[in-house]
Amino acid sequence: MKKIMLLFLFSSCSLLFFMVPAIAHDKPSPYEKIYPEIGYKTVVAALNEFEQHYKEKLELPLRVPPISFTHYFGRFNDLEGDNIDSFELVYINDQASENHYKIGIRPIEAKIPKRKKYVLNTYELKNGNEATLMRISGFNVLVFERGNWQYMLSIDKRVSDKVTPETLVEIANSIDYPNVKD
Repeated sequence: MKKIMLLFLFSSCSLLFFMVPAIAHDKPSPYEKIYPEIGYKTVVAALNEFEQHYKEKLELPLRVPPISFTHYFGRFNDLEGDNIDSFELVYINDQASENHYKIGIRPIEAKIPKRKKYVLNTYELKNGNEATLMRISGFNVLVFERGNWQYMLSIDKRVSDKVTPETLVEIANSIDYPNVKD
């Protein structure tokens, strides 16, 4: 009986010995490591790249959704040809995966078409432009045009009770805040 007990104890300890490294290596990398590996950097750096590339100042919304974020990153996607280049600004929360907000901006010539099957509603922005609310892959997306750009404000639908379509419209309208000048 003692031999069986010792064998069981030894087997259990050996199993734990081999499991611990696997558990330690399976831990996800922090966002500070993951996002830069896929091309994200500070918002200022990415915005500067975008503005230098297009030789035009890009206006961003002054407001953000009323939920908490722990990280934000920017990325300028400089791909083959100007018409598919884009700017992304991502807000995330490492404690609440549903707190995920993204601003995507691309030239109007390369705008993403609005498919009727995804459209939920349309709104009028304070500058008179139309904004279209769509549901795409688990995100509520407000799409509108301003100047030479198509903007897409995307929020995880799991927080739609806190970030309503009207909130997204307010965020879109904050681009045209009248008292902010260079």
